[in-house]
Amino acid sequence: MPEARKLLPFIGGDFHGGGSSFEVRDKYLGSVIAEVETSTASNVDLALSLAQHTLRAGVPVPSRRFEILSNAALMLRGRRALFAETLTAEAGFTLADATGEVDRAVTTLSLCAEESRNIIGETVSFGATAGQEGRVGFTIRSAIGIVCAITPFNSPLNVVLHKIGPALAAGNAVVLKPSGHTPITAVMIAQLLLEAGLPPGLISVLHDMQGEAARLLLADQRIGFYTFTGSTQVGRLIQNAAGLRRTQLELGSIASTILCADAQIDRAIPRIANAAFRKAGQVCTSVQRLYVQRSRHDEALDALVRTAASIQAGDPRSPATRVGPLISLAAAERVDSMVNEAVLAGAVVGCGGTRDGSVYAPTILTGVAKGARVLDEEIFGPVLSIISFDELDEAVDAANATPFGLSVGIFSGDVMSALSAAARLRFGSVHINETSSARADGMPFGGVKDSGFGREGPKYAIREYTEERLVTLNP
Repeated sequence: MPEARKLLPFIGGDFHGGGSSFEVRDKYLGSVIAEVETSTASNVDLALSLAQHTLRAGVPVPSRRFEILSNAALMLRGRRALFAETLTAEAGFTLADATGEVDRAVTTLSLCAEESRNIIGETVSFGATAGQEGRVGFTIRSAIGIVCAITPFNSPLNVVLHKIGPALAAGNAVVLKPSGHTPITAVMIAQLLLEAGLPPGLISVLHDMQGEAARLLLADQRIGFYTFTGSTQVGRLIQNAAGLRRTQLELGSIASTILCADAQIDRAIPRIANAAFRKAGQVCTSVQRLYVQRSRHDEALDALVRTAASIQAGDPRSPATRVGPLISLAAAERVDSMVNEAVLAGAVVGCGGTRDGSVYAPTILTGVAKGARVLDEEIFGPVLSIISFDELDEAVDAANATPFGLSVGIFSGDVMSALSAAARLRFGSVHINETSSARADGMPFGGVKDSGFGREGPKYAIREYTEERLVTLNP
């Protein structure tokens, strides 16, 4: 990383002075890597005015949008090391997580480029209505206008692109408000898109740490669509402020994975460990609850403890490290508090349960009492609680019993049994013989219940970011 620099609101291709400043620190070293100026009301007005002006002047046609996003994907691949280095500093990603994030982001941009040429409607039949047989109808999909993307710290590149990529591919302008923990990557991707040929008025990046810019954006009626990933609490505020304007919300989660007695344990264990501990457990689909059929409980526990104990936690710049720091010291202290509460109530620590600054060791708990926060709140840390069950219906009911419904996994050798369970598991995604954290960037992704609504995945998000209009012709 370069030495600490000033980071200003990035509007229409230029940096503009903002208000009060806040610091962005290296998540492991603690050193200041940027002084960021909070975006003001005038910054917000300028970004939205430029977006409106650019939209009125005319956005690039679909073939040109394909070229811009394809160019951006190639440029991002060429800057893989630079982006990975930035992600390690401002997000605390290990080298493996950082390079994986960049590689996925390249795929996401490429998918968005392809979908920019595939925005189509459908023909409509009038034959079912007497006297209307001669009419012709079809739908077209048009850009909404200005999209506001509010993004989280735990995927500051790929999640950002899952929001702004489809929005731009559809012909919208985007105002991006990234997490105050990870604003550097957001500005870098905006600069890259401009270098790739995007008109400057179509992308701006606004900063805040306490929600000032977000509140201003929510109050401005020039924005036609809000897309947000974050807590259910904030999601409710956004939905209330949006009113009749459209939203796509990916919200809280308590992700479960079910391990049946007839599953291939050797295949399942490495996937479960990776899904529980990658990115230090700071993934909305990280396995937080693992339901294991009782006859395989001890075997699975022993294998998971051995695997977790072998995972090195610490300096994310070390090639051997697989679990880096949490996003802040406060986040690590919160995880530590939740684990300690569970232990005091009778939980047994199979491994881990220790904190070194903002680094929390991969932790496995058993015997967790009902009502414990490690079970009933999204922990967002590298902590896995193992729960026994006898019949599959018991595990399905328990997984369904949270307010959330983002993603769930089930390992089973009985495909029909797993499919039957999938029909009853109320989640946006059900993965058979994969964990709750299984995701390909081209698939539809989103939740139900308190996990929100709407779908990411470029092919599916394009529909979110466009309006469908019916056109009829009566010859």
